[in-house]
Amino acid sequence: MPPLPVKTLEGNLSAAGKRFGIVVSRFNEFITERLLRSAYDGLLRSGATTKNIGIVRVPGAFEIPLAARKLAETGKYDSIICLGCLLRGDTAHYDVIVNEVTRGIGQSAQETGVPHAFGVLTCENLEQAIDRAGLKMGNKGLEAALAAVEMANLEKAVVGRSSLAHSKGKTRKKTGGVHRSSKAKSKS
Repeated sequence: MPPLPVKTLEGNLSAAGKRFGIVVSRFNEFITERLLRSAYDGLLRSGATTKNIGIVRVPGAFEIPLAARKLAETGKYDSIICLGCLLRGDTAHYDVIVNEVTRGIGQSAQETGVPHAFGVLTCENLEQAIDRAGLKMGNKGLEAALAAVEMANLEKAVVGRSSLAHSKGKTRKKTGGVHRSSKAKSKS
């Protein structure tokens, strides 16, 4: 296909100089450890250093959004990687947890302005989870890490191209992980 006639912005896959927080669930640890190791390796291979990667372990997937938000609010991380594994059972519990984890991670990313990569497996059974954690279908931990790297770099590409951000002489402050214009009024 011929390229589009419009310039597009994309983040690159260089993690050099970027800081990443990884939140990983201990529940279904057989799977989540595979996701974590692959995500960690992907960050290192993309140029991140071990000192710029923080890992937080939480009991289960339900706790991932709160821990991710706390990390994002520190302002220390360019992107947060959320890793977990949910397996469908015989009750509606799975659907409730999947919905809350998904909503919570998305809400944290939107409200803090820090990209969150979704590496929480939602599988029908253990076989599907194993396949997504490094066997037949690649490793979703690695995919989440690469998405986190790209999104961490996308902000720079967008801000660097924004005529609005530079034309009016506004500077940006980072407050609690949220980027705000220096002319924005505080609601506190």
